[in-house]
Amino acid sequence: MGRTKLQLEFLFKASPNILYTFLTTPACIVRWFCDKAEVDEHQITYSWSGNEEVALILADHEEEVLRLKWADSDYDSEYLEFKISESPVTGETILDLTDFCDENELNDTRQYWNQQIKNLQKECGG
Repeated sequence: MGRTKLQLEFLFKASPNILYTFLTTPACIVRWFCDKAEVDEHQITYSWSGNEEVALILADHEEEVLRLKWADSDYDSEYLEFKISESPVTGETILDLTDFCDENELNDTRQYWNQQIKNLQKECGG
């Protein structure tokens, strides 16, 4: 079974600064993604129902990109990336999300991220 790169694009009314804050600040992360979050300069620890997942921070450029690698991943070249930009035409903030999954989990992973980002849009004002 092969692995697939999933790339999704979402539009936000919130500024890049606000969106970045919701990706990197524990008090904001728990509003849309997990039950508990701890952030330090090298990693983010996410908790769901008492289970922890550690994501190593590969790149963190304020208001531009947050690239993470799950610490327990078996795939060295895979990452989770949130890339932030602004549309020069509409002024909307664009979030490009990149994730990886098994080919047979592509639809489930897409639905998962669509729901999570819908929660994020609601929490950060659109």
